[in-house]
Amino acid sequence: MSRDDETRTPPHAAPDCLEGLLQRGRGLGAVRAAQNPAAAAPFVYDGIRRDWKWDQSDSRALYLARLLRDLDLSPTPVVDQLAGNEEEWSRASSVLELLALAGSEEAREGLRAYVREGEHWVRVLESVSTEWPAEWWDDLGDVARGRIGGEGDLPSASEVWTRFGIEARDSPFAPRPSLEALREEELLALLAADGTDDTDGYTKIDALRALNVREPTEALIPLVPSLGTADGRRPLPRLRRAVNRLGPRAVPAAREWASDGREWLSRMGKDVLADHPGPEALPGLLAELSEQWRNGDWCGPDVTANRLALFGAAAAEAAPVLRRLWLHTPHSYERADYLRALAVIDPCDLDTTHTESLWDCEERTRLLGIAHAPDRPETRERIATLRDDPMETTEVRAAARTRLAIATTSRSA
Repeated sequence: MSRDDETRTPPHAAPDCLEGLLQRGRGLGAVRAAQNPAAAAPFVYDGIRRDWKWDQSDSRALYLARLLRDLDLSPTPVVDQLAGNEEEWSRASSVLELLALAGSEEAREGLRAYVREGEHWVRVLESVSTEWPAEWWDDLGDVARGRIGGEGDLPSASEVWTRFGIEARDSPFAPRPSLEALREEELLALLAADGTDDTDGYTKIDALRALNVREPTEALIPLVPSLGTADGRRPLPRLRRAVNRLGPRAVPAAREWASDGREWLSRMGKDVLADHPGPEALPGLLAELSEQWRNGDWCGPDVTANRLALFGAAAAEAAPVLRRLWLHTPHSYERADYLRALAVIDPCDLDTTHTESLWDCEERTRLLGIAHAPDRPETRERIATLRDDPMETTEVRAAARTRLAIATTSRSA
């Protein structure tokens, strides 16, 4: 999609105004909102009512829930939004589910009331049962048993239905035995075995899954051409990840794969070569990033940025474009890749950007902020807030604990 995409009505607001910052999930938007909650409030509610994400890889629910809490905004309009259409109730439910974890009684009771009376109560109950303490929803068993008969289909298998004694659909996939106990050579033997039926394919996928949690092994490389699907049209699931983990060790073989007649293998070979470019590729990558900016191609510059990062300071010409992408993109998921590339290409003057990242809507960007924001009282305070926030992800809270522990040790040394 491009900057001038006419399918979005209305378009995003300017990237440097409060409304535009909040639409993009920028950390600076959250900081400015805290300075003027009354001005920010309409934009926060609008961000829940309308979907400003560029695509489904972008995150907003935690960002918006945090704004409601930090600005002391009423959850009532969000509770009322549960009566909206398919997308509106879903966004409202995601925000309220988090807000309840932060202590909002109104958010919790709003979702509990929706389970009693709302149209999409099954999905809400399944979700809160995995995120909330059991005592917050366990007393809804009679409600669920009374309402389930009105549903056209049995719910999908879930712990909540077992707990309530409600029949659920069996999973269409039988559980498969774990191969994690097998030695590496045994897993490679499974991958090398002949056979193209479904059972053989699933076994090989399981073997790839087991290999992907171990140290990468070059012994996989000669097996790659044989690891396509039975119809020969695609690589087996998890093969691409296994190849990517090999890094530059896959490059010699990738040169042969790139000219293979099988489209999937040729594409994989070309991708490996593109991800590990030689010096001759730098001008083309610089031109590609500039063209993506000119065209407003918000999906894809992250890949180009990661490839340019491999050149370090030699790719300094890309730095101004990466900074513009950071400031302007509505595709928030890609921001972390721009920042990571800048940190190795042109790391000057990134303290403010890393600090802002501590308020960003994207987990990956917050993690970069935790790792690299300068050690100042205000950043330590924000990192402590992330560490203690019950709405925050497990990974971010753990990273915040580690950063603060290191800072404490350094100051006491």
